[in-house]
Amino acid sequence: MPNLKEIRSRISSVGSTMQITSAMKMVSAAKLKRAQDAITQMRPYSNKLTEILENLTSTLEGDVGGVYAAQRKPQKVLLVTITSNRGLCGGFNSYIIKSAEELINEKYSSSKVDVLSIGKKSSEFFNKKGNILKSSHDDLFNTLSFDNVSIIADKIMQDFVNEEYDKVILVYNQFKNAATQIIMNEDYLPIQNKSSNNQEDKKDYIFEPDKNKIVQNLIPKSLKTQLFKAILDSHAAEHGARMTAMHKATDNASELKKELTLTYNKARQAAITGEILEIVGGAEALNN
Repeated sequence: MPNLKEIRSRISSVGSTMQITSAMKMVSAAKLKRAQDAITQMRPYSNKLTEILENLTSTLEGDVGGVYAAQRKPQKVLLVTITSNRGLCGGFNSYIIKSAEELINEKYSSSKVDVLSIGKKSSEFFNKKGNILKSSHDDLFNTLSFDNVSIIADKIMQDFVNEEYDKVILVYNQFKNAATQIIMNEDYLPIQNKSSNNQEDKKDYIFEPDKNKIVQNLIPKSLKTQLFKAILDSHAAEHGARMTAMHKATDNASELKKELTLTYNKARQAAITGEILEIVGGAEALNN
């Protein structure tokens, strides 16, 4: 039978852990509400802007934004991996790292692949893989804003225009709900043309003041918005994953505490029974 003191110590330890996981669940739930509101408001705008961009890309002529739609053989590929700075969120980070490794080892095994990491977890992992990590932006989540994301997007676009990379892919968790995240391998550059033979699907836009000026401003803004949306998606998905993980951890700790309490009661009862038997045995010995 286990020692009573050891069992009491384990019950106390599990109780402390349960309080911590419960508190972390509440904190993540509060942060999730703000992050969910942010991505819910951002997603329709980003999707519509991307749709307009895809329709315009097929009509681009010469260098008017066409540099972002240049189709080249993917000899040099950049993966933008978006993870979190902290753990305790289930498989949130490991799924992204695994998906990125599959792209590196399978789909683009014959290409030179670099990684631009947003989040400490992917930075720490790919930093051990030699020279594959191009740059890391782990402090972005401390001051998450469109302006800060735009700086990263400008650098990615410039590298693509300078032909340092032939293809750029975003690897991140898309937020669906608190319990579900969808792993996305989203093409970022080059811009995909929206080709359709259906005349009803083709959009006819009126440009004012000038098509070239509008497109030159629209394409970089759309790409910055797309990256910002992906980061907001990942940010909301992180809090959802952590809230779910802490909820499960709290439930498991509660079950373990119940089992330990039952074991403690059994051990205590066995000890009391043993003491009673000793007293009865001693009394019988004196009578004889």
